[in-house]
Amino acid sequence: MKQDKEKPETSIPAEEQKTQVSESAKTKEKAPTTEKQKAQPETPKPAPQASLKEVIAKQAIEEEESGSASFTLRKILGGDILTAQIIRKQIWLFMLIVFFIIIYISNRYSIQKDLIELDQLQKELQDTKYRALSTSSQITEKSRESNVLNMLKHSKDSTLHIATQPPYIINVPEE
Repeated sequence: MKQDKEKPETSIPAEEQKTQVSESAKTKEKAPTTEKQKAQPETPKPAPQASLKEVIAKQAIEEEESGSASFTLRKILGGDILTAQIIRKQIWLFMLIVFFIIIYISNRYSIQKDLIELDQLQKELQDTKYRALSTSSQITEKSRESNVLNMLKHSKDSTLHIATQPPYIINVPEE
């Protein structure tokens, strides 16, 4: 370690930097550990030939596996569950479920709207039937023979009068 501090900083190839880092990690491992250091879990050290992307990907996968193994209410409500690998793999299924729920709700509202309109039309039809029935009964009452005769008697300006002779049938011969 003293040599690392005494060396002037120059451009060192990436492979040498990795080996220097791994060597310094080895010397730290050999140092006596305190109780605080014993309590902290050791993180796995990447192989000296692994690239930075591989190390980050591996660490992310390891963190997800340990985090997704136990789902707590706090993780679910906090939104941490949405970052789990299981959820990310099934995102299209969740999108499909949400789509069907939206279709279900919109269909329900349109059916309710149609039922309300149907109920209003039935009330209007019943009202129209009652008006037609009352109008028909009024016409029937006014067209009775006795009422027609009374109207003719009371109306002096009409040229119509009651027949004195019974009606008879005229037969026309066919040619």
